[in-house]
Amino acid sequence: MIKREAYMSRIRPFIGNELIKVLTGIRRSGKSVMLDLIQDELIAKGISGAQFIKLNFEDMNNMRLCTAEALHKEVTQRISNIKGKAYLFFDEIQEVLEWEKCVNSFRVEFDCDIYITGSNAKLLSGELATYLAGRYVEFIIYPFSFGEFLELYTSVYPKAQKQEVFIKYLTLGGMPYLGNLRYEDTPSHIYLQDLFNSVVLKDIVKRNKVRDVDLLERIIAYVFGGVGTTFSAASVSKYFKNENRVAAPETIMNYINYCMDAFLFYQVRRQDLQGKKLLAVNEKYYVADHGIREAVFGGNKKDVNLILENIVCMELLRRGYKITVGKAKTKEIDFVCEKKNEKLYVQVSYLLASEETVRREFGAYESIRDNFPKYVLSLDDLDMSREGIKHKNIRDFLLASDWN
Repeated sequence: MIKREAYMSRIRPFIGNELIKVLTGIRRSGKSVMLDLIQDELIAKGISGAQFIKLNFEDMNNMRLCTAEALHKEVTQRISNIKGKAYLFFDEIQEVLEWEKCVNSFRVEFDCDIYITGSNAKLLSGELATYLAGRYVEFIIYPFSFGEFLELYTSVYPKAQKQEVFIKYLTLGGMPYLGNLRYEDTPSHIYLQDLFNSVVLKDIVKRNKVRDVDLLERIIAYVFGGVGTTFSAASVSKYFKNENRVAAPETIMNYINYCMDAFLFYQVRRQDLQGKKLLAVNEKYYVADHGIREAVFGGNKKDVNLILENIVCMELLRRGYKITVGKAKTKEIDFVCEKKNEKLYVQVSYLLASEETVRREFGAYESIRDNFPKYVLSLDDLDMSREGIKHKNIRDFLLASDWN
């Protein structure tokens, strides 16, 4: 089991306090394992496992507890038998009707420390969420980074070299369970296809009562195909019209938003770096796990430039950066990244194989005059840094502990 210290270091300061710890992210990204890691940490501190109450609401044995009243009654009864602080772990809490009411009630009634997971970004929005306003802290759990993938892969195949592991990562992505399948291609692809179907059916179709599943699947395929390219609902609507399929731009955006709520896609908006304002059109979308794209859509190696950009985007999000696409006059910078007082710029290219490509990638920074770090990333091993702009091999960039 990978310890996922990047997440534990963020969660650790909140262990034991009254704030509710909320872990969200795409289905099977490792949220349940994070609960296990938190429990391990508590036990290492001397807390008895007898003080834990653990419930997974996707377990059929807990179906009877999927209302606020039933859950409240069950937990109240169990807490009465616990000496000292109780530690409550609720997995996939969104399956419980009006769960916010009883979770807030536990917080008020008992001496307890509460951890919940959910697979929907709207978990803490809407009327009921007002019960928890200002009383929770949220952590998004992403699929494995390349560093985590490398750690687990080399525990299965100790002689594997970094370059060959990265090629595996390009096609299989970072879903944690793949280690159990020893990263074998066929079982891994079957698993990822099943995972995709589960996300679509449970977290998108069922939750949002989607009627036109065929249209939803076409939109997902369209976004998969154009990962990291500028996107507008109007142009997609026009594309479908040419395919003799009518779809209003509003419907397309609703379906895209449902996918984002299920953490299947992440939106990156465009920013005018001169006017310092967000642009209203032509945002970009990236997929939470590029291995799902390969299993469902295929072509990760053929579209390697897009997939590399996707991998970098997810790593930036994983490390807590807010990112936009930067527009600087007629040029575009792949990622403008900000976190607290930190800022950096990132350009991603497959290979800097010609002088023209070098000029294009480094030239994107021509009009950016500040002193924040500027990167050009590619799979080249030769360092081509120039004029204060850092060139890095993508693998090395992903594995670096610090970029500033």
